[in-house]
Amino acid sequence: MAFNRVRDACELGLTQFSLYGFSTENWGRASAEVSGLMDIFSTLFDRGIQALEPLGIRLKVVGARVGLPHNVLDAIDRAEAATAHNDRMTLFVALNYGGRQEVLDAAERYTGGGPEAFHRLLYAPEMQDPDLVIRTGGGRRLSNGFLWESAYSELLFLDELWPDFTREHLENALIEFGQRVRTLGTSHREQSP
Repeated sequence: MAFNRVRDACELGLTQFSLYGFSTENWGRASAEVSGLMDIFSTLFDRGIQALEPLGIRLKVVGARVGLPHNVLDAIDRAEAATAHNDRMTLFVALNYGGRQEVLDAAERYTGGGPEAFHRLLYAPEMQDPDLVIRTGGGRRLSNGFLWESAYSELLFLDELWPDFTREHLENALIEFGQRVRTLGTSHREQSP
């Protein structure tokens, strides 16, 4: 399912696509559930090589590696290495990721230089600020995801659960995004035609 949406995003011309796989808060779930999810991630990253490589998609995992099981870390390393040369689209997968922790980690290392210098200290400095954040599942919150990067992102909240999110949903989201007027902090009057 997730690979289908990633392929769709690539076919629709997106150059970057991000998925939130597992948050730092998800460690609070039942240990059997967490263990099962980690096994799934390990398998998905290994399968990802076969799915992403022919499409020219690069994989980059964003988040803290500390605490992740060795089989997951090894699978991440294999998938990132196998797709490192791909340049059609970059898929960012947030795993063991928390937006607040990312900002705190960057702040601890920050010695000045403005927003660009701070951005270079984030987990994935090569990731552009997202133009659009799509939240599925009916939630009306960011869930601690990409807080710094999403400062001026357009937000779209959908009731569909992620497994039910189709190419048509993605296409409709992109159409709606294209109809929005982005001011990036300025007023509509300040925008040039």
